[in-house]
Amino acid sequence: MANLLSWIAWLPYILSSTGLGLLDFRFPSVLGTTQFAGVLPGAYLGPITAAFVVTAVTDGRAGLRRWVGRMLRWRIGWRWYLLVLTGVPGALILVSIAWSGGAIEMPPVTALVAYLPLLLIQMVTTGIAEEPGWRDFATPRLQRRYGALVGSMILGPLWGAWHLPLFLSEWGGWPDVTWLMVAEFVAGACALSVVLTWAFNRSGESLPLVMLLHVSVNTFLSVGWSAMFPSIATAQNASHVILLTSSAAALVVLVATRGRLGYQPVIEPKTPVTGPRPPATGPRPPAAGPETVEAEPETLFFSRNGLGEV
Repeated sequence: MANLLSWIAWLPYILSSTGLGLLDFRFPSVLGTTQFAGVLPGAYLGPITAAFVVTAVTDGRAGLRRWVGRMLRWRIGWRWYLLVLTGVPGALILVSIAWSGGAIEMPPVTALVAYLPLLLIQMVTTGIAEEPGWRDFATPRLQRRYGALVGSMILGPLWGAWHLPLFLSEWGGWPDVTWLMVAEFVAGACALSVVLTWAFNRSGESLPLVMLLHVSVNTFLSVGWSAMFPSIATAQNASHVILLTSSAAALVVLVATRGRLGYQPVIEPKTPVTGPRPPATGPRPPAAGPETVEAEPETLFFSRNGLGEV
């Protein structure tokens, strides 16, 4: 549902001169890109809208409260935010240094100044458009049924495939797109899905943190990467770097968590057994009054851990 809604909304953008050129018009540029006008409406119409509709229909108000509650769960400890804000650029820089043979330059001051404002813009555009659907809606359901790792491997290709029509537009670098770039993008989405699932679980299902992790990758590659690594600043090399970085991070998480990705399933309460009591085997003293049987309260066990052990 999410993919279909977005793909239909993206058709004008893909068919216009910003894409295949079959329609003789161009989407307006906002902040130097046509993506705000051409891509963002379809992005908002896809994952977050589909998640809202399905949650409302299947889980009602209680499900919507849980869904929205994860979006507002930002009080998770400053170490998580420090880890994401420094770890994502740091990992991308290390892989890029290796890929470029050590050819690195200092980014201009304008890139450093623009980084945080653009990160915030990405949070309210890409982050809000995508993650309430992928991680907030799909991840809990998939890992509850299949486990965290298998659930991530199911979600990763779906998440990657959602972007595929955009490779026929400026977003994906059309007309210089290669099949290798598309394949690496989907593979990178699968690897990054593992990391995002781990962050989601270990932070107590904090969607703001997952959004920040996701958009930190986008923002660094958009703002600082090409300025720091001009010798490899091509779409193809960016695709290589994303795949290598996300794969290395996924491998570390898999080894550290032994494939559990921080997931601790909810233990459902046992249903009390009801039925006739067995007959007494010995004499029973007469009751002084009506017998009262007090049932023990059921307990639902659930635990969330903060940043510490993986």
